[in-house]
Amino acid sequence: MKDTTLLAYSGGLDTSVLIKWIQQKYDSEVITLTVDVGQQNDLKAIEKKAKSLGVKKHYSIDAKEEFVTNHVFPAIKANALYEGKYPVSTALARPLIASKMVKIAEEEGIKAVAHGCTGKGNDQVRFDITIKSLAPRLKIIAPVREWGLTRDEEIKFAKANGIQISPTTSPYSIDQNLWGRSIECGVLEDPSHEPPEEVFEWTVPPEKAPDKPEYVTIEFEGGIPCAINGENLNPVGLIQTLNKIAGKHGVGRIDHMEDRLVGIKSREIYECPAATVLLEAHKDLEKTVLTRHEVLFKQQIDAQWTFLVYTGLWMDPLREDLEAFINKTQDRVCGEVKVKLYKGGLQVVGRSSPMSLYDVNLATYDIQTTFDQSCSKGFIELWGLPTTMSNILKKKKEGEKK
Repeated sequence: MKDTTLLAYSGGLDTSVLIKWIQQKYDSEVITLTVDVGQQNDLKAIEKKAKSLGVKKHYSIDAKEEFVTNHVFPAIKANALYEGKYPVSTALARPLIASKMVKIAEEEGIKAVAHGCTGKGNDQVRFDITIKSLAPRLKIIAPVREWGLTRDEEIKFAKANGIQISPTTSPYSIDQNLWGRSIECGVLEDPSHEPPEEVFEWTVPPEKAPDKPEYVTIEFEGGIPCAINGENLNPVGLIQTLNKIAGKHGVGRIDHMEDRLVGIKSREIYECPAATVLLEAHKDLEKTVLTRHEVLFKQQIDAQWTFLVYTGLWMDPLREDLEAFINKTQDRVCGEVKVKLYKGGLQVVGRSSPMSLYDVNLATYDIQTTFDQSCSKGFIELWGLPTTMSNILKKKKEGEKK
């Protein structure tokens, strides 16, 4: 009786080739799994294609709501931007997909799982560590990493094995989910060249965006976005709605020189309309309701949380430890943020919260202010005392040398 391998299947050229490769290389039956995290693919067509390639069984799992609730919302709370630019969209989805692989493998009694990650990227780390953490006895097969086929060689293999190839096969490697869309390869590998317009799907060119700005009000409760322009939306609907609104104004395009975990510099193109807006709005609301000490300290925690997620350590206990702190700070992160979208630009133009630390009576320069300015002289004296004394000593030592 043949062994069976579970393959994370996207329906594209790479993973379609892997079905035949696993069948031939390992003399193994193949079960395929597609996890829907908002990639906007035709799941029925993917299943049909998998079965046409002789798979034993195919699974489709709708995980969009779980993805937003358990992965995207924590990222918003953590203001997650890797190297200050990338909203870790692909990185957030990988551990969820890997966990579904483990679940199906256990249900089917399968001893081996496979993914289509290369040996150069970050995804191999995210899949492997998550799988090993959840099911250390599972064998992990990474055919692309092991086989090392070029794109042209893949196409030849596909033709030789009766795998249907789209006549419009894209020169780009694209991954997308509700939180963002990443585009690599082709002409993008020359970082000196502007990305051609053909690589973008979710955002219009800023110069072709509407000539009038659009204002969007986002409501947060416990650090989580819950309503747009006064309309309560479910988690998935909220992200989808904001992707469309921001995308039509050209907001969310990211051209990023990125440091991959394996040490390679990589030019990355992303489209993240909703993520760009929500992260900026959330960060602004935090500054309104948290103390200066909380804001400054949380920036360090956020950066560490983001680094763990990007580098494939979603399962590390430290992530949950950090989230305990992050979640505590979010108790007061409630209120509304008004955002202006115009020609690719994003600007927070208003915010309000019942937990706001802003007191107009303290902040105003009018005569009725409640702030006692006479206190400032003594405060300045004490605040600057170490700096003043160190400079006095410095000048004294310089004088002694002369």
